[in-house]
Amino acid sequence: MALRQMLSAAEAFLEEAGAQRTVLPVIQPADPFLDMAGEDLRRRIFLTESETGQALCLRPEFTIPVCLKHLQERPPEPIRYGLCAQVFRQHRDGDSEFFQAGIEDLGTEDWIAADARALADAAGLVARLRGSDEGLVATLGDQAVFAAILEALGLPEGWQMRLLRAFGQPNALANALAVLSGREKAAVTEDDRVAQLLQSGDDEALLAHVEASMASSGISPTAGRRPKEIVARLKERAALSATRLPDDALAALEAFIALRVPLAEAGRALSAFEAEAGINVTERIELFAARIEAIRLAGLDLDRITYDAAFGRPLDYYTGLVFEIGLEGHAKPLAVGGRYDRLLTLLGADRTIPGVGFVAWLDRIEPLEAGR
Repeated sequence: MALRQMLSAAEAFLEEAGAQRTVLPVIQPADPFLDMAGEDLRRRIFLTESETGQALCLRPEFTIPVCLKHLQERPPEPIRYGLCAQVFRQHRDGDSEFFQAGIEDLGTEDWIAADARALADAAGLVARLRGSDEGLVATLGDQAVFAAILEALGLPEGWQMRLLRAFGQPNALANALAVLSGREKAAVTEDDRVAQLLQSGDDEALLAHVEASMASSGISPTAGRRPKEIVARLKERAALSATRLPDDALAALEAFIALRVPLAEAGRALSAFEAEAGINVTERIELFAARIEAIRLAGLDLDRITYDAAFGRPLDYYTGLVFEIGLEGHAKPLAVGGRYDRLLTLLGADRTIPGVGFVAWLDRIEPLEAGR
């Protein structure tokens, strides 16, 4: 199937799924992505400036632009936005333009049903474009479950935030646990002057030093993290480096992260973990189990879905469900998605607007379909 045919087929699927076709500008304000998208995406954005000095970028994904559009136009909710267009990200292999298609579901209060529908639609779109669902598998995680367990274990708030930022990033999570256990010393900074300023508590001098260092290195204050954000992270690292987690809590956290079971068994596995760890996250486990049933009722084969307690996506705005759909024997996912209930509030909404969505990578599906 040629790319043009795939685009037409994707648009037809989105319409059948009740998604309103949506066109987003290629040029987007950069600040929301720099502030909320996460380190991985931040490094890969194509940045530029307007004539007035406003930081702009080529559209690197759909979720933030859809949310901005929603807040500007304020249509009735719930609403499903259908997207089918290019995104632009820097990659080491040289490719920088990718075709994606997906749905962003905003304002659906029944989040359990919306999560199941997002997963089902993502799998359905990939199967439609490939001409078959043979060999499709999914991995599912839940950041809300992870957050509930961190709180139940009594971790300091700063460590909860750090571990949540590391969720879905195995190396970052392993490094954080090594520091918490005392097996490794936290690497706050390699800059002796920064270390001195952190110890002195002189925030103004620290900020001036960071700004001067960035300027001397030719780094724009709008490229990646801003100086104030860097200072905040440095101070946070310094404060957290002295914290140690009790052995029983650390063992429980490591046992949770190691959970990887078929989705049909996930509810029982989480309940067994809860009992073994001696914590109370029953309400969150019951909600997770209700979503498993909703996924089953949506027509998905639970035997093809794996629950991985440590699985996440490298985007900071996710709050609950995260998933990817792939093909057995292939490393790269064909579709990814998740829930982002706090994103619209961060972007300026005066109330919580629930959101969940997914995208399929058409460029990855095309050669697989052609080789069937």
